Amino acid sequence: MAAAGVEARGAWCVPCLVSLDTLQELCRKEKLTCKSIGITKRNLNNYEVEYLCDYKVVKDMEYYLVKWKGWPDSTNTWEPLQNLKCPLLLQQFSNDKRNYLSQVKKGKAITPKDNNKTLKPAVAEYIVKKAKQRIALQRWQDELNRRKNHKGMIFVENTVDLEGPPSDFYYINEYKPAPGISLVNEATFGCSCMDCFFDKCCPAEAGVLLAYNKNQQIKIPPGTPIYECNSRCQCGPDCPNRIVQKGTQYSLCIFRTSNGRGWGVKTLVKIKRMSFVMEYVGEVITSEEAERRGQLYDNKGITYLFDLDYESDEFTVDAARYGNVSHFVNHSCDPNLQVFNVFIDNLDTRLPRIALFSTRTINAGEELTFDYQMKGSGDISSDSIDHSPAKKRVRTVCKCGAVTCRGYLN
Repeated sequence: MAAAGVEARGAWCVPCLVSLDTLQELCRKEKLTCKSIGITKRNLNNYEVEYLCDYKVVKDMEYYLVKWKGWPDSTNTWEPLQNLKCPLLLQQFSNDKRNYLSQVKKGKAITPKDNNKTLKPAVAEYIVKKAKQRIALQRWQDELNRRKNHKGMIFVENTVDLEGPPSDFYYINEYKPAPGISLVNEATFGCSCMDCFFDKCCPAEAGVLLAYNKNQQIKIPPGTPIYECNSRCQCGPDCPNRIVQKGTQYSLCIFRTSNGRGWGVKTLVKIKRMSFVMEYVGEVITSEEAERRGQLYDNKGITYLFDLDYESDEFTVDAARYGNVSHFVNHSCDPNLQVFNVFIDNLDTRLPRIALFSTRTINAGEELTFDYQMKGSGDISSDSIDHSPAKKRVRTVCKCGAVTCRGYLN
């Protein structure tokens, strides 16, 4: 994922036809700045350390091999430690070296000897890969935050392996209809309440209770739909019945799990119980197309299909390629998030929005999870689980580690 790339049409990156080194040389020759390949006004005619590649000691003097930001690898130079004014990069170099040696130690009975004069090629190679990964993940993090439309920030972290950003994931903020599917995102009527908390509001018109209390916490049981005020309502943005539409308010971190579950999501702040956390978005497809894709996903041991079965089973949300932070939320048989169906501008009961609310207080640093088998009904009985042939064909082992783990995701 650290290869050169050019952003295009919402993707993270697509491969370039020429190498990064060639692009950098061309830009410098023509005196052009290009932020995406590291050439800025600051370093167009100057040198800025991007990362450190290697280490050696010559005549009792320490040297580091420096990769200069915006310059090709062919211009890397050995610089004495006393000339380097980059304490963070020096610390990262030391940490990466120590992490690699500790991994080698775990895999061998004999502790590897750390040569203080030079680094073994394998160590230097690992340090460079980590440096490139760190840069790629930072760029991905910046891209996610440019594309999000909610208050909460998105952070990315991988202290486990060398995995970089996903190569085929497109960040979106709302449903993306597949060809042939129409999403009507304009309500036909709205409320005229002076105070939506006390007056007869949109939920009453739909025959259900207002979903929230005065603390903006959900108060209805799972399986009950949420009807929020819409674009035709006369109430303002501070209306107590506008919660999901405001988006995620919490800063979250996409992180690499250490138990083989790939990426996960953790909260960086405390989340009160019964609070809205995020929406589950993706590509809206027909149930027939979901059946076809389900066979492919099951064979790979992954699942991103969420049936929109509030009243019918015509449509499914597929978050495999298009999605938001929820794409990275892992399953748990003892989850801390609960699914609710939400209607705002689109009142078509075949196409509810999917919202995830906390079931309990979630502390900062805790991973967010929801039950992949739990639909908007809040039920995981045999009636609520999708037993389509695609789901029966291959069973995916659950790795949630909960005491109540059912053993399989499907």
